[in-house]
Amino acid sequence: MLVAVIVTCEVMFWVLVLAGLATRYLLRRPQVGGWLLVAAPLVDLVLLVATVLDLRGGATATTAHALAAVYLGVSVGFGHSMVRWADERFAHRFAGGPAPAPRPRAGRAHAARERRGFLRHLVAYAVGASLLGVGILVIGDAARTEALLGTLRLWSLVVAVDGVVSLSYSVRPRPAGVGGRR
Repeated sequence: MLVAVIVTCEVMFWVLVLAGLATRYLLRRPQVGGWLLVAAPLVDLVLLVATVLDLRGGATATTAHALAAVYLGVSVGFGHSMVRWADERFAHRFAGGPAPAPRPRAGRAHAARERRGFLRHLVAYAVGASLLGVGILVIGDAARTEALLGTLRLWSLVVAVDGVVSLSYSVRPRPAGVGGRR
């Protein structure tokens, strides 16, 4: 059941984003479009409430509960940048806006982009790990929270690897022309 709520929330998030962008640029109603874009993150509250109610009802935490925490963290850490990315492309395609700048593939600009991505990942991790930790503490039963702890361990490893890779570009920036990229 919770997996269906997660999928529904993800779909609704993007439906609201696309509706907001379409209203803003195609219908030329920027204020209404802005309200739809602001409403998109509110879908996350539905997921949070559904997860809390499920766990309070005595459910054993599953990978779906852990995924809900990860989803909420990623939504906080990356949501704004994902909406901005979509907005730039929508404005260019449908409203004559400037073409989105190509992402840097080498040098200091690439290193700075990697650092920003890692910082977003840290924010996502801080939010998601906090939710996982609160779930573990509130439930207070290791047998019922095994999936949460396992996800926390795995995500901690992923964040560490992402940090090493992302920050390595600051120590040794990728030279221009590597791998045929410019």
